[in-house]
Amino acid sequence: MPIETLVDLFLEAASHDKPDCMMEKVGGAYRAIPTSELVDRVLRLAMALRSLGVSRGDRVALMAENGPHWPTVDFATLGLGAILVPVYPTLPPNQATYVINDSGAKVLVVEEHETMAELLERREEMPAVEHYVAIRGDGGPETTGLDELLLSAEPDRASFEESAKQCKPDDVATFIYTSGTTGKPKGVMLSHGNIASNVVDVLKVFPIKPEYTTISFLPLSHSFERTVDYIYFYLGCSVAYAESVNTLAENLIEVRPNLFVSVPRVYEKVLAKVYENVASGPGIKRKIFAWAEKVAKASLPYRLRHETPGGWLGLKLKIADHLVFGKIRERLGGRFIYALSGGAPLSQDLAEFFWGIGVPIYEGYGLTETSPVISVNTPEAVKLGTVGRPIPNVEVKIAEDGEILARGPNIMKGYYNLEHSTANAIDGEGWFHTGDIGVLDPDGFLKITDRKKELIVNAYGKNLAPAPIENSLKASRFIAEAMVIGDRRKFLSALLVPDFASLKPWAMRHGISDTSPEALVANPEIHELIQKEIDTLNEGLAHHEQVRAWRLLPQEFSIEGGELTPTQKIKRRVVLRKYDELIDEMYEQAERLHPSE
Repeated sequence: MPIETLVDLFLEAASHDKPDCMMEKVGGAYRAIPTSELVDRVLRLAMALRSLGVSRGDRVALMAENGPHWPTVDFATLGLGAILVPVYPTLPPNQATYVINDSGAKVLVVEEHETMAELLERREEMPAVEHYVAIRGDGGPETTGLDELLLSAEPDRASFEESAKQCKPDDVATFIYTSGTTGKPKGVMLSHGNIASNVVDVLKVFPIKPEYTTISFLPLSHSFERTVDYIYFYLGCSVAYAESVNTLAENLIEVRPNLFVSVPRVYEKVLAKVYENVASGPGIKRKIFAWAEKVAKASLPYRLRHETPGGWLGLKLKIADHLVFGKIRERLGGRFIYALSGGAPLSQDLAEFFWGIGVPIYEGYGLTETSPVISVNTPEAVKLGTVGRPIPNVEVKIAEDGEILARGPNIMKGYYNLEHSTANAIDGEGWFHTGDIGVLDPDGFLKITDRKKELIVNAYGKNLAPAPIENSLKASRFIAEAMVIGDRRKFLSALLVPDFASLKPWAMRHGISDTSPEALVANPEIHELIQKEIDTLNEGLAHHEQVRAWRLLPQEFSIEGGELTPTQKIKRRVVLRKYDELIDEMYEQAERLHPSE
């Protein structure tokens, strides 16, 4: 069925009548939720929200982790012609309050009791909120329980569909507040037509089958996972919700998904775990793995063509699959077909490793403001190191300064109550200025080189893109996170977070007894190890691109620490401010040791 709005999409999803439309972990096991139960809850909640005074154009804020409650609240809100405002559940109360107040939400739906209590203490900062709804339990005397709301109303299909008919493609469906690496979050206004067009156009080039089982673990508060989940519902796939990112490894084995979407950091952690297991094993295991990696690299051209090599290489690949690669795929559930990656650059080394072992990862590109997909690699057209070709109906061009511009039905209506910011982002010809720097190759594949605002201009006036250097640093199995520094400096430096899961076994094998993070980052042998990794990286870089100084940090960048956005992007200004003394000391010492640099 062709769709023009997200209400059309819900009605199409309602027609599939699947026994396992959704799955959630209850009492230690996954429980299947049929389509009929989702539809009943959506219809009931829509009527209940209407009784609370929610009408067309009103805002409903939702602060919750992924789960069946998410599409229930989402589709019920959209069915009334109201606007859903997702709030990242990881946001601290002051930031959550800002989003809720700025959006003018009339109803606030919250999952966690503690979060609800903190927000209730800030009621005066959110004067537009009239009703507080608790997803779990009754939430206390000042709130209404979600289950209570559902029981208070009868499902009225006719009334819902009558309301659905009034929904137009140009109507605003959601405000999604950009997590932002700088400044206050901006409310991106996406229409029904923006998102529905993205769903339809992605499916024109990317084959997702209705019989697939999927697992949802990236935050639904972000446009990437949310749009992909809309695709799942539209087609009739089974959507299983992971308990959390921390339990993902266990949930993958339980759900046995055919596909999922993720950000590069998750793939990096999977690979780090593989290396840790290999490093802690006997010497013969390490030798077999090293041999298998060479076979994977030789087989990569065939994998990219979806072919199996013949002859001697084919035999070696079959053995490597049996001894090594098949066991890695089993950790993904054993039914894995492919995965999608977005939200941040996927290093080519990482992509080559997974493709080589028979785990295809298709990288795409987009932003919240583009609903979100602009381009994607597909089974019919894949080129590692790029983010694929633009999807149908989306145009891409490169501006004179290298910025990527996009135009199409997926481009946002604008930023809520920020006309100046909207005008700066979308020019008079309808081109959205992404803020990313990139190139289109002769075959039409798009390659991202850096963020326009994050380009480093060194003391000699040279422009340097930190992202490729950071990705190369993170290609080391001993480095989990990296931030390159060098604006107005004579040379580049880096703050590095070790991959402690890989570093600890190495340290133990080399007789280092104290493997606490603080001890490891201070250990001279560890410094020597990391310096060798950086020396290897520097060999392939121009002189002005080489990392000349670095420091190890004992803890990962985190959302709670303020260094990461909810989508795992580094807030460079925050990191620079937090470690300013360490950075200055690092440069002073390096310049004393190498005054000619």
